[in-house]
Amino acid sequence: MRLEITVFPKSGRFEVVSKEGRVKVFLKSAPENNKANIELIKEMKKLLKADVRIVSGLTSKRKVLEIQMSKEELERLLSIDL
Repeated sequence: MRLEITVFPKSGRFEVVSKEGRVKVFLKSAPENNKANIELIKEMKKLLKADVRIVSGLTSKRKVLEIQMSKEELERLLSIDL
């Protein structure tokens, strides 16, 4: 399943929220030396217990993640509607 997200680095917390049909991910790490992307992958893998990779947006706040699970399971785990 592919998931479009917007990341907010240096937010002081890791949190995934859905608002107005958009998924926002708040990250503790700064977007320097790939730290925010590493935190994103690590925390999403831990949260979802599934393989996660960035398909596009490595240097952008807007990213597309590929997650190895169904849409329904992802919605349930993140408590969001896609």
